[in-house]
This record gives sequence, structure tokens and C-alpha cells, in this order.
Amino acid sequence: MKAPKVFFPGNLKFLRTRKGLSQEDAAKHLDISRVKVNALEHGRQKPTPEDLLRVSEFFRISVDTVLKVDLSRLGELKLRDLQAGNDVYMTGSNLRVLAITVDKSNKENIEYVPVKAKAGYRSGYADPEYLAELPGFTMPNLPKTGTFRMFPTTGDSMLPIPEGSDVIGQYIEDWTTIKADTPCIVILKGEQDFVFKLVTPSEGNRFLLKSWNRLYTPYYVEAGEVLELWKFYSYMSSDVPEPQTDMQEFMNSVLKELRELRGKS
Repeated sequence: MKAPKVFFPGNLKFLRTRKGLSQEDAAKHLDISRVKVNALEHGRQKPTPEDLLRVSEFFRISVDTVLKVDLSRLGELKLRDLQAGNDVYMTGSNLRVLAITVDKSNKENIEYVPVKAKAGYRSGYADPEYLAELPGFTMPNLPKTGTFRMFPTTGDSMLPIPEGSDVIGQYIEDWTTIKADTPCIVILKGEQDFVFKLVTPSEGNRFLLKSWNRLYTPYYVEAGEVLELWKFYSYMSSDVPEPQTDMQEFMNSVLKELRELRGKS
């Protein structure tokens, strides 16, 4: 098994300089020597459990995150979010820490996960180095808050959204906020594919997944089998929409008249 990469030395230096502290200043706050701060930042000395707790408490970033996530690759908004208490390990919740990439102006990218990258995404979704290898781009008119990612879809379970569309989803940090039948890209553990479904929280720490296409039977998944949930925001497709039928045009005209009547009342 490949040994996990530890980001503590670089993270300590990054957090210290981000706060505008010298090594001497940091040493006083952390109750250790300046020599030790220097050794920790250069990886010449391994931190003790007490060192990790001091760093975590002073910089308000969880021990797990300080060890596992390259904080220098996160945007400023995400860092502030972590320090505000929205860190999964600090709060003890089931939320996931999401790594992101940013452009030269420190604006979050929209990463695109192509079909061939799906298999590796499950093990690399929290790894900034993996995400940096994915295509990244920006789009105008997206909300200024939130993290977005694009996923390819397969199958016809979510018609009328065409099969093979690319869906842009907004990352859901707190799963308890999900309302019934929220359309989401669901990233599942194991060998299961990414699925695009209507998601409803259910009793027993489960989610009910449904399709818009009624030919597909709804089913439950355990919350523990879910890695990420991305709320549907928009989609892109190369398919040209089919012309409306006479009945659809008639119904649209009726709905338009009803809206106009309501506006006048």
C-alpha cells in the first residue's frame, strides 16, 4: 500500500506566513522553540501529538486537515470557511473536506471529470495534486459563493436531460440541508458509477435515489456509501432539442395566459 503524503511541514509554514508571523512569533504562540519551528517547517523533525494539537488549536484547522490537505492549494474563501468551523474533522460531522484548484487570480476553477478519470476520482477527490491534473475552467454568471464541478452523465434515467450531457453541480457541504427530490450527482464508493438522481434523505442514514424516467426503479443507498453530493445547477449538451408537439405548444400557451391573469389579479 502506498504511504499517504503528509503536508504538515509546508502547511505549518503556509499558515504561519499567512498570519504574518515570524518563526519567533509562532514559537511563542505554540509554546515551542524557534529552532523547533524551523525544523518542523523543513521536515527535519516530526511533530509530536502535542505539537499537532497546538498547531490545530492556534490556527483553527483540524489535525487531520493539517496533515492530509495541501492548504496552499485551497482558495482564501475555503480556508476562511475551514477556520470558521466548517471543517469536517473539527466538527465531528460526516461532512467531507473538499480539495479545490484555483486560477492565477485565486478564483476557484470548475474542474471537469472526464469519463476516463472516473475510476481515479474516488481515491483522488480530496487530493489537490490529482485535481490539478483535471481540466479546469471558469464560467461567467455562476454564484460567487459555492464550489462547482462538471461531471459527464450516462444513460437515460434523467430524461428529458439528454443522455451524455455534462452536468454542472454545486458541492453540498451539509447533507442535512437536502430537501426531497433534489437533483444531484452522487459519487458512490466502490465500483459503482457516478449517478445523476433525485435525492431524498430517509430514515436510518439512507438516501432514496429516484430517476425522472419512471422506467427506472427507485432504490436506497446508505449514507456511508456516499462520498460526495453535487446539487444540479445546469447542464451542457450537444443534442439539439426536439421540436415541441402541438399539445406542448397548446399547454404552454394556456400556462402563459394563466400567469398573465394572475399578474392582473
